[in-house]
Amino acid sequence: MKILLTGGSGFVGSAVARALLVRGYTVRALVRPHSDRRNLADLPVECVVGDLTDESSLIGALAGCEGLFHVAADYRLWAPDPDAMYRANVEGTRMLMRAALRTGVSRVVYTSSVAVLGLVRGGVADEETPVTVADMIGPYKRSKYLAEEAVRELIAQGLPAVIVNPSTPVGPRDIKPTPTGRIVRDAACGRIPAYVDTGLNVVHVDDVAQGHCLAFEQGVVGERYVLGGENLPLREMLAAIAGLVGRRAPRVRLSPRLLWPVAWAAEGVCRARGRGVPLVTTDELRMAQKRMFFSSAKAERLLGYRARPAVEALADAVRWFRDHGYFR
Repeated sequence: MKILLTGGSGFVGSAVARALLVRGYTVRALVRPHSDRRNLADLPVECVVGDLTDESSLIGALAGCEGLFHVAADYRLWAPDPDAMYRANVEGTRMLMRAALRTGVSRVVYTSSVAVLGLVRGGVADEETPVTVADMIGPYKRSKYLAEEAVRELIAQGLPAVIVNPSTPVGPRDIKPTPTGRIVRDAACGRIPAYVDTGLNVVHVDDVAQGHCLAFEQGVVGERYVLGGENLPLREMLAAIAGLVGRRAPRVRLSPRLLWPVAWAAEGVCRARGRGVPLVTTDELRMAQKRMFFSSAKAERLLGYRARPAVEALADAVRWFRDHGYFR
């Protein structure tokens, strides 16, 4: 079976490409003209040039494909121009899914995010935790929420799509790196001397990729499945990274209130320069007010999904960053 994969040159997408190839699928990757294709360089993948906002390129890329994995997304927690993010994540998703309906694709996996799910203060959230668009902090979360809503609208019109909601993937081939990858890299280099009282669900990117394949093969159209790993307070995550590289773990806990002036100043500098990523952003501080803990019980029960311990995911990420010169 031939699969069209968007985002194949990226962190999660390239892991999905590898998982699909191991399972015997033929993979065609949609890439932009100037995409960094290092993650695909050693793979027997057909690359076709296109853009999520160009309908004709999407129709052409889908020709002859029976399946579609839409992994591509503009994933940034700092977006001075949110319009570009909405165009890619919302309008691009809607256009691609309409193209899939037009071309008769028989099966679709849409990569959403736990960012669109509700949170439980002091507890663990899942696919059914109540949430509204008003709860979305920042353009990334809001754009992913609206994109998932667009997919659901087209499912009601016959789109054979299954939705997956990865948590916080870490591991090899995080070229950019992603916002979470930057935390791992900076913690390993000793650049994070303190922490705030928040938490993440940490999962190995290759386990997320396997979850995508399971959703494609066994998932129910219209359903969504959290693909997560282990819930870790940020303090424990940073301590685990420190242990992997032989550094002392951060011991100072900061109140987010102390960081607001830093965030305002950092964002102001980046806006004035017209480039760069702030050390900390106001959206990150808003998100840090709750621990972002999730359960993958539904995917485990219905898909047979499994995730390895978080420390193994962190170890693979640290090893890859070290081996590829990110610690210099």
